[in-house]
Amino acid sequence: VVESELGKPLDELYAWVDPRPLASASIAQVHAARLPTGEDVVIKVQKPGVQDVLLTDFNFLYVAARVIELLAPGFSKSSISGVVEEIQKSMLEECDFLQEARNLDAFNAFLQATGNTRAVAPRPYHAWSSLRVLTMERFHGVPLTDLETIRKHTADPADTLVAALNTWFSSLMLCDFFHADVHAGNLMVLE
Repeated sequence: VVESELGKPLDELYAWVDPRPLASASIAQVHAARLPTGEDVVIKVQKPGVQDVLLTDFNFLYVAARVIELLAPGFSKSSISGVVEEIQKSMLEECDFLQEARNLDAFNAFLQATGNTRAVAPRPYHAWSSLRVLTMERFHGVPLTDLETIRKHTADPADTLVAALNTWFSSLMLCDFFHADVHAGNLMVLE
């Protein structure tokens, strides 16, 4: 997928790529890597055929919702088909890693503009990214839920959690987009 998307052999694109993923989810998996220029990065690689599977699944759900709405008119008031359409749109947007790279840039600009020095998002490497491949700065840390480790390295773990929540809530109000996938794998306390 990486070679096809970026148009070069893997060993020309990266100095090193760990073949074992750091993480894997329904849409993509993430691999540790190093750029030829020496920066440690992660490569988020979309799984083959994900968009087709999403389209097929959501089209089936949409048709099923429309049938239910036609057979049981009371359900049309709840607009189940409209909800399915919105979820489909959102999921398909998650398949656009170029948009995700722009969102990373925008979020870091938001942090800078608001003077927030307590949070950071990875910097994308646009020259190593495409619609289905996102190369970004690698962070090292522990999940926000690893309270035992955080207590060892942070004077006030509760303050760290409050800073993370304040950042997320302020982004809800002030950014054109928001991070809807907030979980321990996406939030870390950095070393």
